[in-house]
Amino acid sequence: MTTHTGNQGRTPGPLDNFKPLLIDVALPLGSYYLFKSAFGMGTVAALGWSSVVPAARTLWGLVRERRTNALAALILVVNVVSLTLSFVSGDPRLMLAKDGAVSSTVALGILVSVRLGRPMMTAGMKPFLVKGDADKEAAWQRLVTGSAAGSAAFRAKERLFSVVWGLVLLAECAARVVGAYTLPVDTMVWLGSVMLVGAMVTGFVVGGGLAVEPMERMLKAEAEAEAEAEAEAEARAARGERPALAVAA
Repeated sequence: MTTHTGNQGRTPGPLDNFKPLLIDVALPLGSYYLFKSAFGMGTVAALGWSSVVPAARTLWGLVRERRTNALAALILVVNVVSLTLSFVSGDPRLMLAKDGAVSSTVALGILVSVRLGRPMMTAGMKPFLVKGDADKEAAWQRLVTGSAAGSAAFRAKERLFSVVWGLVLLAECAARVVGAYTLPVDTMVWLGSVMLVGAMVTGFVVGGGLAVEPMERMLKAEAEAEAEAEAEAEARAARGERPALAVAA
């Protein structure tokens, strides 16, 4: 019978569940605008300091885990490209519009990851659904590897979650570019941050309703079905019955 090791010790809280997204996306993006708005840094300095976390995460993944952290590496590449572009930009409206390069590049990276069959936003969604439970972890593996009855629907929802985030961030980029060239510069300085927060809230709400909640139900059903199958197998063993395949043979 499956051991419920996931319920031992501290139960993961909301911060633990969303930690990958918070560290790899929200922290670098948020720190960039914080350095610019609250500390009055220039674009180059803000981009440089906001690159520290993704750079460290990427380096740590390569050295310790021997793999690349996709989100952290993508944010790092975006910041490096933006730093390069900063040296050739002097127009304040172009500078404001260029801030959308962060969102658009992340969005395109997410959509490409879906196309490649490795949805990037799964890293932030999985801990929220599994919650450290060993049975749900096992159910997740069965669903994503195709060994469970509801695998196709589950993987479709997994891809949908990333698609929602990709489209939301693309929309945020488009709105930022339009605003940069149609609204006063002083307005866009604060409105850009509002757009970013609104995009992230939209991503969580829409993605949660369309993908996360259905996946949570499917994950729970798969875990319960497996538990029932194990209980039935144990009951047969206790009665001295052979497995059905052995009887048929």
